[in-house]
Amino acid sequence: MAEYFKILEKRNNFDASHIADTVSEIVNRVKYEGDKAILHYTKKFDKIFIDDYCLKVSENEFEKAYTKVDEKLLSTIKKACGNIKEYHEKQKNQSWFCSRQDGVILGQKYTPLKSVGVYVPGGTAPLISSVLMNVLPAKAAGVEKIIMATPPQRDGSINPAMLVAAREAGAAQIYKMGGAQAIAAFAYGTDSVPRVDKITGPGNIYVAAAKRLVYGNVDIDMFAGPSEICVIADGNANASYIAADMLSQAEHDVIAASVLITVSKELAEKVDIELEEQFNKLKRKEIIKKSLDNYGAIILVNSIKEAVELSDRIAPEHLEILVDEPFKLLGEVGNAGAVFLGPYSPEPIGDYFAGPNHVLPTGGTARFFSPLDITQFVKKSSVIYYTKDALLKDVRDVERFALAESLDAHARAVTIRAEGEG
Repeated sequence: MAEYFKILEKRNNFDASHIADTVSEIVNRVKYEGDKAILHYTKKFDKIFIDDYCLKVSENEFEKAYTKVDEKLLSTIKKACGNIKEYHEKQKNQSWFCSRQDGVILGQKYTPLKSVGVYVPGGTAPLISSVLMNVLPAKAAGVEKIIMATPPQRDGSINPAMLVAAREAGAAQIYKMGGAQAIAAFAYGTDSVPRVDKITGPGNIYVAAAKRLVYGNVDIDMFAGPSEICVIADGNANASYIAADMLSQAEHDVIAASVLITVSKELAEKVDIELEEQFNKLKRKEIIKKSLDNYGAIILVNSIKEAVELSDRIAPEHLEILVDEPFKLLGEVGNAGAVFLGPYSPEPIGDYFAGPNHVLPTGGTARFFSPLDITQFVKKSSVIYYTKDALLKDVRDVERFALAESLDAHARAVTIRAEGEG
């Protein structure tokens, strides 16, 4: 057991030292050369050799995209948008104020960020769900301008489904650029790409390293790490469901972790058999095999209480609770990005459609991070109002604090208002 947790901890170590110089060079060139540098790296990395290549997706490209997307898929995208929007709008906080008898008014003011840049990776499959899960919370928060970047295909185009998803979610503009250069463009701005206040969205190690590099100049969502699913199950759980869910996570990445913790030896044996049988029917066998061989586990424990304790130690991105009364166990869970209760709440329903965000803390960071939500797209300002009488009442206390810290100018800024008033 101890050895397995050591293995999990090792995969969580983010090490970009071997690409640090490359990423730093890309970021700095974009910072100082702007569009010229982006076009240079687009040609170098994305193999785009189009003379009249334009970074910004045109309205004509959006219109063409709608003609190429299947109507049923468009309907599904619209339904998912509705679910995600409804869920995130419930997270809204209102500015608040309270007053005291002495006339002091205190409060907190919520203000949406002005602009957000969403990064969505390219590749062979369009990550439609990533578009929705990043754009819609920002939209629900009231962000004024949401722009998106995604790497172009070899012909300079963007997958039509991605464009449609972005338009349906409410992205104002899309830019055909990827990698560290896109992150730098968002962070510093160019002639074509506006600077943003925050960057969200997944990406490869170059994107992650660039986000770390520009953090502070711009806010970012979180440092993404290897994902995981943990299943807590009793003897009555369905072995085929569990195996399917573990495999669905394993196909993500060779360092994804799929873990079953159960009190039933019989169930553990059934799941082991199911994993083998279902594995043979899947396409991404090489990835799945490496994931399960290196980071997969079936752990037998003496009690459900012990299972929860182990799960909290893992702090999984996804936690499925497959016991007779899952809601009774929910209150015992301390660390999990998202919790899926019962046999008919598989992890992919949260990935795509239910409404909660699928941008979750990974690699054990659910100990202290939370899922992406609209609170991450607003900033808070404290509000303070004192009357003259209220200030006079507190002036000597404030003066003592200031002088105790050897900050006499602070003390003077308060006492000057009391002079002649005593």
